[in-house]
Amino acid sequence: MLYTIFLQETAGGIMSMLPFAAMLLVLYFFMIRPQMNRQKKEKAFQTEIKTGSKVVTSSGIHGKITEVNTTDNTVTIETGAGKIKFERSSISMELSKKYLPKAKK
Repeated sequence: MLYTIFLQETAGGIMSMLPFAAMLLVLYFFMIRPQMNRQKKEKAFQTEIKTGSKVVTSSGIHGKITEVNTTDNTVTIETGAGKIKFERSSISMELSKKYLPKAKK
């Protein structure tokens, strides 16, 4: 009899952990994994930056890249006000036909 009580208790313990494990699984697939994919895409974009690309910085400055310095990870952007030096990580998006959303007709 003691053996059956012990088996019932261990099965109940495993079953009580199932909702917690399901919550962690949902959290991973809906929050953590998409964020990791976004970070990978952003890092790949920042390494692909080339001279002549029209970009927008994270602070909202629009300009054209005139120089890419790989030793200190900076880029020089030509804006309407002149040339400004930025960190490569501050480039948020490229303004080209490849990355712009298509206009509705």
